[in-house]
Amino acid sequence: MVSVDPLNLVQPRRKITGVSAILLPFTEAGEVDWLAFDQHVSRTVEAGLIPAVNMDTGYVNLIDDSTRNYVLNRTHDILAGLPFVAGAFVADREGDAFKCDAYLQQIEFIEDRGGLPIVFQSYGLTRQSSERIVESYAQLASACDRFLAFELTTSLAPFGAIYDLPTFEGVMSIPQCVGVKHSSFRREPEWERLQLRNESRPDFVIFTGNDFAIDMVMYGSDYLLGLSTFAPDLFAMRDKFWENGDRRFYELNDQLQYLGHFAFRHPSPGYKHSAAQFLHLRGWIGTDLTHPFSVQRPSSDTEILQAIQGRLEQFVAEVSA
Repeated sequence: MVSVDPLNLVQPRRKITGVSAILLPFTEAGEVDWLAFDQHVSRTVEAGLIPAVNMDTGYVNLIDDSTRNYVLNRTHDILAGLPFVAGAFVADREGDAFKCDAYLQQIEFIEDRGGLPIVFQSYGLTRQSSERIVESYAQLASACDRFLAFELTTSLAPFGAIYDLPTFEGVMSIPQCVGVKHSSFRREPEWERLQLRNESRPDFVIFTGNDFAIDMVMYGSDYLLGLSTFAPDLFAMRDKFWENGDRRFYELNDQLQYLGHFAFRHPSPGYKHSAAQFLHLRGWIGTDLTHPFSVQRPSSDTEILQAIQGRLEQFVAEVSA
């Protein structure tokens, strides 16, 4: 284990880059609510965050190619040249070989629409040796200008993996790989990556995916979170507090973290239903329905989410007073 003193990593008044994974909302008829999707993408940009589409929050592993492509097209049209991130997802099974050509097709489609690809893991990618994993990313890099890597805990996806530090360092050494979303749900490996980044490649962006520790931004991580889709406006407010050295950062971060602990409790993939419930309570989407194959939360959760919403609204009112 690398020795890291987290206090040496803290970066006060740093400008945080926030990327928010967009929830794909559904209608009562069980179809994608495209109008609500459009509005949520626009709302996220207006708050000052960068949208990320076709992520786990957007059911990327449950929707078909035509829906994923339609998401990209609509995002491209809404943003009109503004930046966004999009998941390059390739479905496979345990024992399959790395599907390089399939990844390259996904990356090309994303780049053609102005997005920054983030390479979702797959069995064929993560079940290789460390050397072959790095070589696979290098293959993808040879055919694109910029991409993000992704480390994903198996509590969110069975094909995910958190690489050992030498593998991570190998991926980080690829020039076209400009950043990584790290979703181990643990602080220590992320601190190790931040220290290594600071020492060897300061321009490399580490996006925390730790919805249980959203204060990782204090230590130099930026973020690409599913939790921020619940409240992009409040995440943007929190980020501005940190940049300005405003001590209200801590209280708002605590309130948002409580929401994260509740929404991402076991089984963690149920957070997408929590997001739908919360956004429905806020009046931002028409239903709290999710993809039919997604993990469901009990309807009784809405009472707790409503209480959390009330506390957040009270905080905003006090800030505005």
